[in-house]
Amino acid sequence: MATPFRQVRADYDDETITVYQAYNRAIASAAVAKQKLNASPEFLTTRMTWIKPSWAWMLYRAGYSYKDPGQERILALKMKHDTFINLLDRAVLTTHDKGVTMANMEGKSSPALSDGTSDNASSIAGAGKSSDVKVQWDPERTIRLHKLEYRSIQIGIPRALSSDWVEHMIVKIEDVTDKARRLKQVLDDRPDVTDEELIQLGLVPTEKPFELPERLQISLRMVGDHAK
Repeated sequence: MATPFRQVRADYDDETITVYQAYNRAIASAAVAKQKLNASPEFLTTRMTWIKPSWAWMLYRAGYSYKDPGQERILALKMKHDTFINLLDRAVLTTHDKGVTMANMEGKSSPALSDGTSDNASSIAGAGKSSDVKVQWDPERTIRLHKLEYRSIQIGIPRALSSDWVEHMIVKIEDVTDKARRLKQVLDDRPDVTDEELIQLGLVPTEKPFELPERLQISLRMVGDHAK
């Protein structure tokens, strides 16, 4: 079956779902050691921060962690299912344009700062209150970073929720930078390697559709007349 134009796909188990963010070395090291994103004084809670459940999109955004020093460490953050759904219950879409957001023009997302936030997130956010969680649908990527026709979700956590996010919504933090870099090396060394082999090597997670309540599928334009 064809992949729906908008669908949440993620690495998840019976209790938790994994999302990703990229940070500088100081923030990431402290976060892993203390299991708190704000363990480093460099972490800022004064800006919107974006999380994404797609491993491939994270690799694209951070260039396998080589893109810039502010994104040199990729963290996998585990959240409880209900926490993830509650965030989306507070969400508004960043735009009402069909299948296009202000930040997804060929993947030209807002410049990321060293704390994993966006320095012009407010200009992307569009309508809604400053306390709203934002959702934008960007073109999904393959693990080779090629653009796909269907969309991947990004979730913007506003500064009004940032402290609660780092203190109460994350149940585990893991540094997956080495996995991203090993993946890049394998892709460079073996251009014909299959996705199945990469999964077996533990370099690509098995991301499955994450079912959302019908109310969210409607509000996030995943179904109905405006689903594309």
